[in-house]
Amino acid sequence: MSAVMRQPLMGFARSAGRTGGIRLDTVTVALTLALTLLGLVMVTSASVSIASQETGQPFYYLERQLLLVAVGTVCAAVVFAIRTEWLERASVPLLAVALLLLILVLVPGLGHVVNGSRRWLHVAALNFQVSELARVLVLVYLASYAVRREQQLRESLTGLLRPLALLALAAALLLVEPDFGAATVLFATGFGLLFLAGARLRYVAAMMAIAAGCFALLALGSSYRVRRLTTFLDPWADPYHSGFQLTQSLIAIGRGEWFGVGLGESVQKLFYLPEAHTDFLFAVLAEELGLLGVLLTLTLFTLLVWRAFHIARLASDAGLRFPAYLAAGFGLWIGIQTFINIGVNMGVLPTKGLTLPLMSYGRSSLVVTLAWVGLLLRVYHEALREGRGSATVRGASPQRDGA
Repeated sequence: MSAVMRQPLMGFARSAGRTGGIRLDTVTVALTLALTLLGLVMVTSASVSIASQETGQPFYYLERQLLLVAVGTVCAAVVFAIRTEWLERASVPLLAVALLLLILVLVPGLGHVVNGSRRWLHVAALNFQVSELARVLVLVYLASYAVRREQQLRESLTGLLRPLALLALAAALLLVEPDFGAATVLFATGFGLLFLAGARLRYVAAMMAIAAGCFALLALGSSYRVRRLTTFLDPWADPYHSGFQLTQSLIAIGRGEWFGVGLGESVQKLFYLPEAHTDFLFAVLAEELGLLGVLLTLTLFTLLVWRAFHIARLASDAGLRFPAYLAAGFGLWIGIQTFINIGVNMGVLPTKGLTLPLMSYGRSSLVVTLAWVGLLLRVYHEALREGRGSATVRGASPQRDGA
């Protein structure tokens, strides 16, 4: 067959391989659904007492959480409809949006202050925590940078310093709010993504050591962060004041033993453990469901992280580098934030204001996480479509040779 005739046939085969229905990763959907449903149950259990006292409606937080799940699902569907190549082309404008949001929240009158932190924008009678969306947009840019500057990133320190400067700027804006936890997660996820993209280990290790030193200096330079560190080291030294939250969390986890005290039977959630339905939801889960519930939760998160990296591998094998980095970024982010949240609940890490992904009553966090799941499903869809399209083209080769 002549070369003139081969080219249209290859194009037709590639198009045929890419057509077809929507390809959803049922494993990711099932894991996300399981974590979200478990979160709904635990948020209801952890918040029913405080909701009754504050609003007179025992299921106030459950109703709002259900609404957030619905909004997040719609956002996931919208994100799923967006081709990743469009995100790659728009990575620079999206980065500008992220930095703009982080600056706007610091403007008096625009940024809403809660518990001494200016992290929320008041939009249409709703408070939106901009750091949740901004972190995703920054990681989208890093994935794009890793594709565009692959050779520089792999071969020189300069190629690594440029994205690190961006991470430092974003982290600095987060620290001004202040949001030390979000800055930590963003930096750790960004480092991990750049390492997966090919940055040399010695450069990454050196920069991580420098970054850790800078974060340590920042922590020691603030009185309230110093108090958190000292409390973390020995919460029982002042169990009724600075160590109150952590000691109550440890009591809750200890009471759970093997099988828990029973769903809804937690004592610590009854006005003892602050933020029981948000940052310290895991402690209530451990108390009510015991070690068995803890292992189930850890297994679900581990499987979701594994699935994200599996999808990243599928995309990489299909030649889709940018989508592969997006999927890997999701896996890194959800793994790191889950580790930090559980570590804080167990007293392994200093207290930080981070939710347990997909489970805590986190409003902006839940919506953005579900939207990012939509992006992960999009990567799977494109990887499977591209892989089957390539297989169709390869399968057409013997026919062309025989013709």
